[in-house]
Amino acid sequence: MKNTYRIIFDCPDRRGIVAKTATMLSDNGGWILDAAHHSDHDHQWFFSRLEVKADSLPFDLSVLREKFQPLVDEFEMNLRLVDGDQPKRVVILASKSSHCLADLLDRWHSNDIDCDICAVISNHCANKALVEGYDIPYHEVMIDKDDKAPGFAELERLIDRYDAETIVLARYMQILPPAMCHKYQHQVINIHHSFLPSFVGAGPYRQAWQRGVKLVGATSHYVTEHLDQGPIIAQDTIHVSHAHTARDLVRLGKDVEKTVLARGLTAHLEDRVMVHGNRTIVFD
Repeated sequence: MKNTYRIIFDCPDRRGIVAKTATMLSDNGGWILDAAHHSDHDHQWFFSRLEVKADSLPFDLSVLREKFQPLVDEFEMNLRLVDGDQPKRVVILASKSSHCLADLLDRWHSNDIDCDICAVISNHCANKALVEGYDIPYHEVMIDKDDKAPGFAELERLIDRYDAETIVLARYMQILPPAMCHKYQHQVINIHHSFLPSFVGAGPYRQAWQRGVKLVGATSHYVTEHLDQGPIIAQDTIHVSHAHTARDLVRLGKDVEKTVLARGLTAHLEDRVMVHGNRTIVFD
């Protein structure tokens, strides 16, 4: 939604949070366009996401933060304020597979995803023509299996050069080093071709076929130093049967992968995802 400020916060749960927040905004002329709240009763924690019509307030985000400070102090809020008119800067990492990459580029080109794709970085040249056809910079950064550090250092340099706020692993077949996972915490989104926590690691479709599963799925999640165990953003599945081969599962799974990755990325770009521990709250 354009011409909005997004207000995202979490805090210990107690009475009066919503009422006092709404009153403060209303007293300053704020027009709330959308509101979503969640109370985690097990941990007594509260989560909220609000969208306010930006031109209903007689000041900018910096002043809005000042207005919020008494509530931040009273309720011990972790507060983020975001200008909804400023698309996030995204760098996509990919390898040889093109289905997720091509889908994201098409959605971006069609304005179905609101972001600024600054560059695509790959450890292969396979998708160079595809990316450059969208007039997006393409960088090939090789990762030497015997000495990965220089390649990852160059990858990190490029990400920082583009001032990327979000990094998308569109079937990027390299494991990011722990230092990068920490540096870009909750900024790196991966698509795993399995319905996690089942079938982690390499070759999940063959693992699934060997188990005779009746559902295969995909999971978009934030990357952490623990492989395929980061906070989950979105998941989906498709029905399969004993008649399907492992190759069939790969083919069918690709459709799920690109849909789930796009769904997870969209939720992240719209600031609808809140992370608490290793769990996520994803507002519709």
